[in-house]
Amino acid sequence: MIELSNVAKAFGPNHVLRGVNLTIASGESMVVIGGSGTGKSVLLKSILGLVTPDSGLITLDGQDVTKSDRDAFLARFGMLFQGGALFDSLRVWENVAFRLMHGALKRPKAEAREIAIEKLRRVGLKPETADLLPAELSGGMQKRVGLARAIAAEPEIIFFDEPTTGLDPIMSGVINDLIREIVVEMGATAMTITHDMSSVRAIADRVAMLHDGVIQWTGPVAEMDSAPDPYLQQFIHGRAQGPIESVR
Repeated sequence: MIELSNVAKAFGPNHVLRGVNLTIASGESMVVIGGSGTGKSVLLKSILGLVTPDSGLITLDGQDVTKSDRDAFLARFGMLFQGGALFDSLRVWENVAFRLMHGALKRPKAEAREIAIEKLRRVGLKPETADLLPAELSGGMQKRVGLARAIAAEPEIIFFDEPTTGLDPIMSGVINDLIREIVVEMGATAMTITHDMSSVRAIADRVAMLHDGVIQWTGPVAEMDSAPDPYLQQFIHGRAQGPIESVR
């Protein structure tokens, strides 16, 4: 469904992506791992068209993403942001239904609220949560609201940006399980960027490691632990010694 061919992007002298090649099949959950500052977010933004690559090609169903109708293109995506990114002044249901009440997907307010409450229920939140403000929610509840918003419009493709950042281990496990269940249930294509190995093992069908601007290794999650690549092994086991230099 998504294919990147020799994608490169630099910001001044900083060459972030140096020729990324990656294929994500329809209905597959791909998790991209790599250290902080390795370009995972730039990769995601490039697919969404928020960043324009300097060279290379990104296609969605064979069509160049830079030449697609933007509204129709973006309507196919859902997104769970790293920090939640909820609108402080809107109630929870309005956050979840934001996309349903604006733009091409516009629905009547009552219908949008009904859909929002159903999606909140799907992520384990009670209907009375709908009329609260984000500030009245815990971090884990805010993340669930963000997930409900990501799936509200029934997208074909969902991006997850560091989905467990700031959560305790138990809540991280809950969110990982929810993501896996929902992606399978919807039959969606998913791309997650993370450095949380518990998320990788819970969410991924396939894993790709981004290092030094290229995909260092890619393969099924079941083969990750036995793969011979030294960069991958150092990263997934958190070893200080290895080919990846730590910044001191």
